[in-house]
Amino acid sequence: MGEIWSNIDPLTVLWLLLFAAFVVGEIATVGLTMIWFAAGALAAMIAALCGANIIVQVLVFIVVSVGCLALTRAKVQDFINGRTQRTNADRAIGQIVRISERVSNRDKSGKAVFGDVDWTVRTRTDDEVIEEGESARVLEISGVKLIVEKV
Repeated sequence: MGEIWSNIDPLTVLWLLLFAAFVVGEIATVGLTMIWFAAGALAAMIAALCGANIIVQVLVFIVVSVGCLALTRAKVQDFINGRTQRTNADRAIGQIVRISERVSNRDKSGKAVFGDVDWTVRTRTDDEVIEEGESARVLEISGVKLIVEKV
Protein backbone atom coordinates (compact mmCIF):
# COMPACT_ATOMS: atom_id res chain seq x y z
CA MET A 1 0.00 0.00 0.00
CA GLY A 2 2.91 2.34 0.70
CA GLU A 3 4.11 1.93 -2.88
CA ILE A 4 0.79 3.18 -4.27
CA TRP A 5 0.97 6.43 -2.29
CA SER A 6 4.63 6.95 -3.11
CA ASN A 7 3.86 6.92 -6.85
CA ILE A 8 1.06 9.52 -6.63
CA ASP A 9 1.98 13.10 -7.45
CA PRO A 10 1.28 15.39 -4.48
CA LEU A 11 -0.31 17.95 -6.83
CA THR A 12 -2.83 15.34 -7.97
CA VAL A 13 -3.76 14.75 -4.34
CA LEU A 14 -4.01 18.51 -3.78
CA TRP A 15 -6.42 18.93 -6.71
CA LEU A 16 -8.45 15.93 -5.52
CA LEU A 17 -8.72 17.44 -2.03
CA LEU A 18 -9.70 20.83 -3.47
CA PHE A 19 -12.30 19.16 -5.68
CA ALA A 20 -13.79 17.37 -2.64
CA ALA A 21 -13.73 20.56 -0.56
CA PHE A 22 -15.53 22.54 -3.28
CA VAL A 23 -18.16 19.82 -3.71
CA VAL A 24 -18.75 19.62 0.06
CA GLY A 25 -18.88 23.43 0.23
CA GLU A 26 -21.41 23.53 -2.58
CA ILE A 27 -23.58 20.95 -0.88
CA ALA A 28 -23.39 22.89 2.38
CA THR A 29 -24.29 26.27 0.87
CA VAL A 30 -26.66 25.25 -1.94
CA GLY A 31 -26.07 28.64 -3.48
CA LEU A 32 -24.17 27.70 -6.64
CA THR A 33 -21.05 29.39 -5.37
CA MET A 34 -18.40 26.67 -5.55
CA ILE A 35 -19.45 24.18 -8.20
CA TRP A 36 -17.47 25.98 -10.92
CA PHE A 37 -14.31 25.76 -8.84
CA ALA A 38 -14.94 22.05 -8.32
CA ALA A 39 -15.01 21.66 -12.12
CA GLY A 40 -11.76 23.62 -12.37
CA ALA A 41 -10.10 21.49 -9.69
CA LEU A 42 -11.22 18.32 -11.47
CA ALA A 43 -9.78 19.59 -14.78
CA ALA A 44 -6.51 20.58 -13.06
CA MET A 45 -6.31 17.13 -11.45
CA ILE A 46 -6.67 15.54 -14.90
CA ALA A 47 -3.91 17.83 -16.17
CA ALA A 48 -1.71 16.72 -13.24
CA LEU A 49 -2.41 13.07 -14.04
CA CYS A 50 -1.36 13.76 -17.64
CA GLY A 51 1.97 15.14 -16.41
CA ALA A 52 1.39 18.88 -16.86
CA ASN A 53 3.54 21.18 -14.75
CA ILE A 54 2.12 23.31 -11.91
CA ILE A 55 1.78 26.44 -14.06
CA VAL A 56 -0.32 24.60 -16.64
CA GLN A 57 -2.41 23.03 -13.86
CA VAL A 58 -3.15 26.40 -12.28
CA LEU A 59 -4.01 27.89 -15.67
CA VAL A 60 -6.34 24.98 -16.40
CA PHE A 61 -7.99 25.49 -13.00
CA ILE A 62 -8.51 29.22 -13.63
CA VAL A 63 -9.68 28.90 -17.25
CA VAL A 64 -12.13 26.06 -16.54
CA SER A 65 -13.49 27.70 -13.36
CA VAL A 66 -13.99 31.11 -14.94
CA GLY A 67 -15.28 29.58 -18.17
CA CYS A 68 -17.88 27.46 -16.38
CA LEU A 69 -18.88 30.44 -14.28
CA ALA A 70 -19.25 32.71 -17.30
CA LEU A 71 -21.16 30.17 -19.38
CA THR A 72 -23.63 28.92 -16.80
CA ARG A 73 -24.13 31.26 -13.85
CA ALA A 74 -26.52 33.67 -15.59
CA LYS A 75 -28.67 30.85 -16.93
CA VAL A 76 -28.74 29.04 -13.60
CA GLN A 77 -29.62 32.25 -11.72
CA ASP A 78 -32.39 33.00 -14.23
CA PHE A 79 -33.76 29.51 -13.70
CA ILE A 80 -33.69 29.87 -9.91
CA ASN A 81 -35.01 33.45 -9.84
CA GLY A 82 -37.54 32.73 -12.59
CA ARG A 83 -39.61 30.80 -10.09
CA THR A 84 -40.80 33.96 -8.35
CA GLN A 85 -44.44 34.65 -8.98
CA ARG A 86 -45.83 38.00 -9.89
CA THR A 87 -48.50 39.44 -7.66
CA ASN A 88 -51.75 41.14 -8.54
CA ALA A 89 -50.21 44.40 -7.38
CA ASP A 90 -48.12 44.42 -10.57
CA ARG A 91 -51.27 45.24 -12.52
CA ALA A 92 -51.24 48.69 -10.89
CA ILE A 93 -48.21 49.76 -12.93
CA GLY A 94 -49.33 52.07 -15.72
CA GLN A 95 -52.80 52.57 -14.25
CA ILE A 96 -54.35 55.91 -13.34
CA VAL A 97 -55.27 56.37 -9.67
CA ARG A 98 -57.20 59.11 -7.90
CA ILE A 99 -55.19 60.72 -5.08
CA SER A 100 -57.08 60.54 -1.77
CA GLU A 101 -54.50 62.41 0.33
CA ARG A 102 -52.04 65.13 -0.80
CA VAL A 103 -48.79 63.59 -2.05
CA SER A 104 -45.60 65.24 -0.84
CA ASN A 105 -42.33 63.38 -0.39
CA ARG A 106 -41.03 66.18 1.84
CA ASP A 107 -44.04 65.86 4.17
CA LYS A 108 -44.00 62.07 3.86
CA SER A 109 -47.67 62.13 2.94
CA GLY A 110 -49.79 60.74 0.18
CA LYS A 111 -52.46 58.10 -0.35
CA ALA A 112 -54.44 56.67 -3.23
CA VAL A 113 -56.93 53.84 -3.61
CA PHE A 114 -56.26 51.14 -6.15
CA GLY A 115 -58.36 48.00 -6.30
CA ASP A 116 -60.08 48.54 -2.93
CA VAL A 117 -56.68 48.92 -1.25
CA ASP A 118 -55.48 52.15 0.33
CA TRP A 119 -51.85 52.63 -0.82
CA THR A 120 -49.13 54.94 0.43
CA VAL A 121 -48.04 57.07 -2.51
CA ARG A 122 -44.82 58.91 -3.31
CA THR A 123 -43.47 60.72 -6.36
CA ARG A 124 -40.10 60.15 -7.99
CA THR A 125 -38.89 63.66 -7.15
CA ASP A 126 -39.20 65.59 -3.92
CA ASP A 127 -40.29 68.72 -5.81
CA GLU A 128 -43.48 67.20 -7.25
CA VAL A 129 -46.66 67.61 -5.21
CA ILE A 130 -50.02 66.10 -6.19
CA GLU A 131 -53.15 67.44 -4.53
CA GLU A 132 -56.08 65.40 -3.23
CA GLY A 133 -58.58 64.61 -5.99
CA GLU A 134 -56.04 64.82 -8.82
CA SER A 135 -55.09 61.86 -10.99
CA ALA A 136 -51.71 60.17 -11.14
CA ARG A 137 -50.14 57.36 -13.16
CA VAL A 138 -48.45 54.51 -11.29
CA LEU A 139 -44.85 54.21 -12.48
CA GLU A 140 -43.64 51.45 -10.17
CA ILE A 141 -44.15 49.77 -6.85
CA SER A 142 -41.44 50.22 -4.23
CA GLY A 143 -42.08 47.97 -1.26
CA VAL A 144 -45.60 48.91 -0.17
CA LYS A 145 -45.63 52.31 -1.89
CA LEU A 146 -46.91 53.32 -5.28
CA ILE A 147 -44.51 55.63 -7.10
CA VAL A 148 -46.59 57.97 -9.24
CA GLU A 149 -46.46 60.98 -11.53
CA LYS A 150 -49.15 63.61 -12.01
CA VAL A 151 -51.23 63.31 -15.18
